[in-house]
Amino acid sequence: MKILVTGGCGYIGSHTCIELLENNYQVVIIDNLSNSKKGVIDKIKKITNKDLTYYEGDVCDKDLLNKIFDQEKIDAVIHFAGYKAVGESVKLPLKYYHNNLCSTITLCEVMASHNVKKLVFSSSATVYGSPKTLPIKEDFPLSTTNPYGTTKLMIEKILKDLYTSDNEWSIAVLRYFNPIGAHSSGLIGENPNDIPNNLMPYIIKVATGELECLNIFGNDYDTKDGTGVRDYIHVVDLSKGHIKAIESITNTTGIDYYNLGTGKGYSVLEIVNTFSKVNNVKVNYKIVERRPGDVATCYADSSYALKKLHWKAEKSIEDMCRDAYLYAIKNK
Repeated sequence: MKILVTGGCGYIGSHTCIELLENNYQVVIIDNLSNSKKGVIDKIKKITNKDLTYYEGDVCDKDLLNKIFDQEKIDAVIHFAGYKAVGESVKLPLKYYHNNLCSTITLCEVMASHNVKKLVFSSSATVYGSPKTLPIKEDFPLSTTNPYGTTKLMIEKILKDLYTSDNEWSIAVLRYFNPIGAHSSGLIGENPNDIPNNLMPYIIKVATGELECLNIFGNDYDTKDGTGVRDYIHVVDLSKGHIKAIESITNTTGIDYYNLGTGKGYSVLEIVNTFSKVNNVKVNYKIVERRPGDVATCYADSSYALKKLHWKAEKSIEDMCRDAYLYAIKNK
């Protein structure tokens, strides 16, 4: 099978491309490099010793998408491309609504016109808003606390309506929890183009001396140490979930939803302290005001993914911290 991966140079996209290639899929990437680097392509090839096809461009560009589908004979799509910073989405909502919705609608239009109706969508646990109980299950009520999350929820609704209108579609919606870590080779990892919005790259920039201090957004949440609790999952485990999702949509139709997480909650301070311990490095931090749109606690019930996809997370929090730092050291 030949898989189009939108945003394939990005953090999760690049790790998923490795898993695809290592499972003998052919890979075509489209990425506009707005939050990624072209050099990732060569690293994917080096790790897998396999080739792939790359198009530089925007998923909102319908002409380019048509060209790709005409030339490449795509069998299925994994759709990662989208802006993803919660804080920025609160400040720049129109940027998020335009990019995330436009890219998905354009992609689905082109897929339909080429009769390619197999899609894995990169969604997020933010679609659960502030859950009333934990762990979070797929059938929980959906709501959002920030524009980024709202774009994910809107896209989920668009995809559901698309399937309702045309039952030939086969769609897997993957609701990620908090991916961290890096490939064990140290060649690829999370490397945002600007000041990081996510916890692990921020910790790393402090640990390597690039930034002076980590800002921890609030220590007055109703959690064990007052800092936010999240379900952190190793990016390689998450990427393997996409292989299982592709397998699940290959010979069926329908739309289904899966939580991809570990089912455990770790606080921000637990991550900082584990990182310091396993890597023997100091991480300076200070407590600052809460971020708008953040929730106190969020972790998954991933039993449905185990039952239906035969997938579960296997790597530990120590693995996540060790692999993330190895990537940082190798790429200073």
